Amino acid sequence: MTADDKSILKSILEHISGMDYIKPEDLPNIDLYMDQVTTFMEDQLASTKRHDDDKILTKTMINNYAKNNLLPSPEKKRYSKDHLLMLIFIYYFKNILSITDIQKLLGPITAKYFKGEPGKDMTYVYNEVFGMENRKIDQLIKNLLKDYRFSSATFQDADEEDQEFLKRFSFICLMSFDVYIKKILFLKKIFPILMRSVCSPHFFSYLYENLRVRALGNICLRKSVFPQ
Repeated sequence: MTADDKSILKSILEHISGMDYIKPEDLPNIDLYMDQVTTFMEDQLASTKRHDDDKILTKTMINNYAKNNLLPSPEKKRYSKDHLLMLIFIYYFKNILSITDIQKLLGPITAKYFKGEPGKDMTYVYNEVFGMENRKIDQLIKNLLKDYRFSSATFQDADEEDQEFLKRFSFICLMSFDVYIKKILFLKKIFPILMRSVCSPHFFSYLYENLRVRALGNICLRKSVFPQ
C-alpha cells in the first residue's frame, strides 16, 4: 500500500467516523417557517453533499412532499419537530425509493406516530431507528477495510506503472457492485415482500437502517474516492 493509498483510506475512514445524525434534542423547540426549515436541514446535513452548491431541501421539494401526502401540511405555515423528523427520513429514503414507495412506507408511521402522545410519537420512532447507528457504522468500516485489502491484492501481474490505478479501479468496482446488488435485491425482493406485512416500528427500523447504510456507502464512494 502506497503512502497515497494510506492517505485515501484514512480520509474515507475519518469521513465515516465523522458521520452523525441529527439528534432530537438538537431540533428547535419552536415551530419553524419554511425558510427556517430549509436552512436548518442545509446546515445539519451539509456533510452528505458531494458539491457545495447541492441542495439538501428546497421549498419546491417540501411542497411536493405535502402534495404527495408524504408530509402532513404545516399549521399556520409553520413546521413542527415531527415535520423535521419526517423530512429527515424522506431525505434518506428518496435516494433509493420512489415517491410511491416512500408514501407506502411512511403512511402507517405518519398515521400512528405523527403528533402522537409522548413516548409514542415521531421522536420515539426516530430514536429507536437511530439507536442502531453506531453498530451499523462499525460494520461499514470493517467491510470497507476488508474490501480495500481484497482489492489491493488484485492485478499483481499488471504492468507496474498501471497497478496503482487498476487496484483503485478494482476497489471502486467492488464498492459499486456491493451497492448495486443490495439495491436491486432490496427493491425487487426484500421491500415488496416486507411491505406485505404490517409496518411496525421494528420493521421500519430494519428498512431504514438498510437504506441508510446504502446511502452512506454511496456518500463515501462519491466524496472520498471521487473528491472534487
